[in-house]
Amino acid sequence: MKNNVPAMAAAGEPRAIPEALIFVGDQDSEGVVRQALSDLGVARAEFVPGNIETATAQLAHRPSPRLLVVDIVGVDEPETRIEALAAVCDPSTGVVVIGETNDIRLYRSLKAAGIDEYFFKPLMGDLLKRSFSGVFSGSAEVPSSRSGKLVTVLGVRGGSGGTMIAATAAWHLAEARQRRVMMIDLDLNFGDAALQFDAGPNHALCEALEHPERVDDLFLERGAIQITRRLNLLAALEPIGATQSPAEDAVLALLETLLRRYRYVFVDLPAVIAPHLMRVLHLPGTVLLVSTGSLVSARDMARWGDAIGSNSAERTVLRILNKSGAPDSLGKEEFTRAAGLAPDMVIPYSRDIGLASNMGVRAIYQSAWLRRELTPLLQRLAGEGADAARPSLLRRMFG
Repeated sequence: MKNNVPAMAAAGEPRAIPEALIFVGDQDSEGVVRQALSDLGVARAEFVPGNIETATAQLAHRPSPRLLVVDIVGVDEPETRIEALAAVCDPSTGVVVIGETNDIRLYRSLKAAGIDEYFFKPLMGDLLKRSFSGVFSGSAEVPSSRSGKLVTVLGVRGGSGGTMIAATAAWHLAEARQRRVMMIDLDLNFGDAALQFDAGPNHALCEALEHPERVDDLFLERGAIQITRRLNLLAALEPIGATQSPAEDAVLALLETLLRRYRYVFVDLPAVIAPHLMRVLHLPGTVLLVSTGSLVSARDMARWGDAIGSNSAERTVLRILNKSGAPDSLGKEEFTRAAGLAPDMVIPYSRDIGLASNMGVRAIYQSAWLRRELTPLLQRLAGEGADAARPSLLRRMFG
């Protein structure tokens, strides 16, 4: 059924995102899937010969579809392959797995991992169609543990560069890794995340915090600031006289909603309100404590480390020493003594980066030097490299 396969984009045009992306290894299964999608009127479906490993390799470099069908026939340790798939697939994507084993233990483990459904061959069209319909209509029962990655960035003092690091990492994951990313600037009165992206703040974030239950796809489509096709921002600039701190329950409810819709959610958390949001800092995910090399920053790095506590199976705290070597910086050994622990990452001071930061993240990201310095962090957030070997991706991506 050739009408289900989109025509190739002309040279230079962006590749269209299919509604459904199917990786199956045999023609019989492909035919049943094609017919089910045709019966549902799905016009943009792309079929790729292969299996779950092929899907993982491709989705590392392209946007996720609404529906993903993957074949696990002949694949060793399919649960482990689901972990790898989870690292590159948006949480909003419905995943249907096709195999050849009628094994209740396999079915339960895959369902616990967050997939929508598992079918064994030979496939039955009616069952497929019912499952696909649930994914497209949003009525499919998605496990509550299915969520994206939360990255909370806390500059221990103003001027630490936390917003710059958060914006650069969010930009990289959205554009270089093609992940759906949301960044939230919780400094409602003086935040500069919007300036980093050369965008105008609006009132949507305040509305979302006042009524988090109203945040849905339509609200995000209309209220979120679209930086790029894959990168959204929620940022406000409320009047100075209306200084306000967001309620923690509202922030938690908003994050729960966003983590079901975005692969990464970055929270730029100012130190002045962070003491009121300690439950946010203890959510599963990654917390970046960003400090300069000054004595007072080293002291506050130690204090925040004590307040947040040690790493857990679900949460990692990374200490980043930014602008190391600036005129007011301590030596690395002195900083370590004052901060209590050695930093996990050190970003050297650069006058050029300071100047580029005034021009926003696009100018910053063009710096090969900064990208090189941030590479360990970017790889870790993307789940790459030896440093990324943290607790099971299965547990972190899908609970």
